[in-house]
Amino acid sequence: MSARSFYVLAYDLANDRRRQKIARLMEAIGSRVQGSVFEAYLTSSELELLVKKSGKIMVMKEDSLRVYVLCADCRAKVWAIGLGKITPPPGVMVV
Repeated sequence: MSARSFYVLAYDLANDRRRQKIARLMEAIGSRVQGSVFEAYLTSSELELLVKKSGKIMVMKEDSLRVYVLCADCRAKVWAIGLGKITPPPGVMVV
């Protein structure tokens, strides 16, 4: 099994219907930390599948999805002010 990396995923979709579809997709793989921002621990194959599924929903001339990978050292430097907490690494995962 390949290692999981920490990702920050942010989208901006022009259409409510597409936005709802992307939100459901993101909710299935990560934690919502802002309206259209998610944090997730993903393998490279999970990320590839997420990008592929997102591409089928999005209209490239109108929408955007940004994917930021944070190394362990960078993740340790992330902090939150106010409500919410940084998404912790996954424990034992049963698939």
